[in-house]
Amino acid sequence: MQKKYSSLFILSLALLSTTTRAQETIYPAVPQQGTTAITHAMVHVGNGTVINDATVIFEKGKITGVGAGLTTPANATVIDATGKQVYPGLILSNSYLGLKEVANGVRGSNDLVEIGENNASIRSLVSYNTDSKITNVLRANGILLAHITPEGELIDGQSSVVQLDAWNYEDAAYKSDIGQFIEIPSFIVRQRGRGFMRQAQASDPLKDAFNKVETLKKFFTEAKAYLQEKNHVANNLKFEAVRGLFSGKQKLFVRANEVKQMLIAIDLGKMFGFKVVIVGAAESFQIASILASNNIPVILDNQHALPSTEDDDIDQPYKLPAQLTKAGVLVSLSDMSENTKQRNLAFNAGTAATYGLTKEEALSAITLNSAKILGIDDITGSLETGKDANIVISDGDLLDMRGNQVIKAYIQGRDISLDNKQKQLYERYKYKYKIN
Repeated sequence: MQKKYSSLFILSLALLSTTTRAQETIYPAVPQQGTTAITHAMVHVGNGTVINDATVIFEKGKITGVGAGLTTPANATVIDATGKQVYPGLILSNSYLGLKEVANGVRGSNDLVEIGENNASIRSLVSYNTDSKITNVLRANGILLAHITPEGELIDGQSSVVQLDAWNYEDAAYKSDIGQFIEIPSFIVRQRGRGFMRQAQASDPLKDAFNKVETLKKFFTEAKAYLQEKNHVANNLKFEAVRGLFSGKQKLFVRANEVKQMLIAIDLGKMFGFKVVIVGAAESFQIASILASNNIPVILDNQHALPSTEDDDIDQPYKLPAQLTKAGVLVSLSDMSENTKQRNLAFNAGTAATYGLTKEEALSAITLNSAKILGIDDITGSLETGKDANIVISDGDLLDMRGNQVIKAYIQGRDISLDNKQKQLYERYKYKYKIN
C-alpha cells in the first residue's frame, strides 16, 4: 500500500511540474556586455522632447549618448529601430506587485497587509516575490520599475522601488525604504446594510476618524522627541523606522481621496516638516491650487473608474490628470485595478492624453514625474546621458493599445526576456490547433 501511495505521489509531482513550468525558463538577464546602439528611432526622451531618426547608445548599464546624428561606436551591437519608437522604461508609482498574487481568499499569496494599527517598522521590500507571475506580463507592456507599497489600518510601513528583473528581493532593490505609507480615515459616513444603524449607535464614525488622526499626530510627536534624544534606554523600532521622515530622506505617502483627508495630510506635513505625497487623490481637482501652493505631488492610481461622487462629471477621473497639471501639481499615474493587475499603466496615460494632456505630458506622468516623486530621477525616468539604460522599444505608440507592441526592453542595460505565461499558452494552443 505504501508503495502505491508513493507512486501516486510521484505521478502527482510529475503532472504538477508539467502544468507549472510555464515560466521556469524566464530568468534574469546577464549584465550588459560591450556597447549597444539603438539607431534610426523616434526617441521619446520622457521630459517632453521627441527626437526623430535618433540614436541611443549605452554601455555598462548606463546611457552614454542620445541624439540625432551620433556616431555609432565601431564595436557596438547595433539595433536598427527604423520605424520603431523608443521610450524610457515605465514606472508603476503605486503597486502591490510581488506582495499580492491572488485578489480574494488566498491568504498564502498575500503579504500586502500586516496585523495591527501601527506597522511603521514593516519593510515591504523583504516580502517582495520576484517569482510573481504578474511581473513578466508587466514587462511585456513596457513596465520596468515598480514602487511596492504596503497597506494597513493606519500606519502601513515602508515602501521601496524595485526593478523587474531579479532573482531575489536583494537583487530587485532599486531604492530601498524610500517612504512611509499611512492611511487617513474617511470622514464620510456611509450606510452599509441592515446592521449599520446598530453599529452607528455603538460608535460615532466621525469621532473614531478624528481619534485616529490624533493617534497619528501623537505617534509622530513622540517619535520626534525620541529621535532628538542622544541616548536611549531601549531602541524603539517604530520610532527608528520614521527617522528618515524627519531627516528628509524619506517621504510620507498618504492614502487620501477626500478633500478633508488631503487637507489633514497637508497639515501633517507642515506640523512635522515632512515631504508629503498624496496617493489616490480622487477629489484633488477641488483643491488643486492648494496642492500646488504647498508643493504636494499626487499619485493617481486608477483613471479607468467611475467618478468618486454622484455629483462629479462622468469623465472626471479621465480629465483629472490634466486639471492638476494645469494647476501646477506634479502628477504621476499608476494602475491599481484588480481587473488589469496593473498592466494598463500605459493605457491610463493614453486616456489622460485624450482628456487634456499632450502625449509627451502623459508619458512623463508614467516615467519622469514618477521618478521625481520617488526620488530616483537622477538615475532613471528619462533617456538622458548618465542615467540607467532602462529602455523600451515598441513597434508603435506605447500609450495606444493598437500600437503598444514591445519588441525589446532593457533594464540597466540588460536585454530582458519579454516572454510570459500568456504568450506561452498562446503558442501552445496555436500548435495544438495547427494555427499558423
